[in-house]
Amino acid sequence: MLDLGRLRALHAVAVHGSVGAAATALGYTPSAVSQQIAKLERETRTTLLERSGRGIRLTDDAHQLASTARKLLALVEEAEVRLEERRGRPAGRLTIACFASAARGLMPRVLAELARLHPELDARLSEVDPHLSIDLVARGVIDLAVAHDWDIAPLPTPPGVEQVVIGDDLCDILVHRDHPLAVRESVRREELAAERWISQPPGTVCHDWLTRTLRATGYEPLIVHQAEENHTQVALVAAGLGIALVPRLGRGALPPEVTPVRLDPTPTRRLHAMWRTGAARRPAIRETVRTLQELWPSIASAG
Repeated sequence: MLDLGRLRALHAVAVHGSVGAAATALGYTPSAVSQQIAKLERETRTTLLERSGRGIRLTDDAHQLASTARKLLALVEEAEVRLEERRGRPAGRLTIACFASAARGLMPRVLAELARLHPELDARLSEVDPHLSIDLVARGVIDLAVAHDWDIAPLPTPPGVEQVVIGDDLCDILVHRDHPLAVRESVRREELAAERWISQPPGTVCHDWLTRTLRATGYEPLIVHQAEENHTQVALVAAGLGIALVPRLGRGALPPEVTPVRLDPTPTRRLHAMWRTGAARRPAIRETVRTLQELWPSIASAG
């Protein structure tokens, strides 16, 4: 009899591409995942992982077994959904993927409220880029994703995934207090052609929005510094090294050297909750989505 936990570990390695990434997604240590795979190899008398340079790759047998594991895990999820649905209350483990600023500015209150109201629910959070989190939901690795998109770059919804809007997060231009724009109430995009920008790296949703939007006004933005964390971007602005477009969610209090200026029209990113269609009946999903929507107005106004 194959052990389901070991199959889950193999499936995670197949999805994430490495033992370390699989361990992060599962909430284990890399050593624990490696041990699960090693035990599965002994059980099946099959080599599942092979060295490839500094990393590993799955053998053909491992890919076949991982595909079967995905189907088995889907059946297990269906059984868990039905049991939880019969109980009529949120229970069991719920894995949530969330982008960085929401993990900082939104999810602590949401998770605390869920823990207070539903002690049988074991909600676990992982910080994941929105583009990746949707795929993890579709593949059955994560139960629920909190993702965001922009007006010119909507997130695609894969087949078998449902979504609902949580709310809108406004964004400001951040400038040094000595910058000429610091005395302005608002500024139009066409006025920013000569600015030196601080942005997230290429491939992120925020970077894509900045480049596509400013190109539409007729110029290529001069991005001189790249930083994934909004707090790092704020620190660079405070040092007078450029300007940045930073959402309000999770931004926190700005240092005295930094002044927010409204961009006209105001950029807005929309937050979504996404889950697999097969899990829609699960009380844990419904209650988490309800809590997200209920708490969002107060969190957005505080931001």
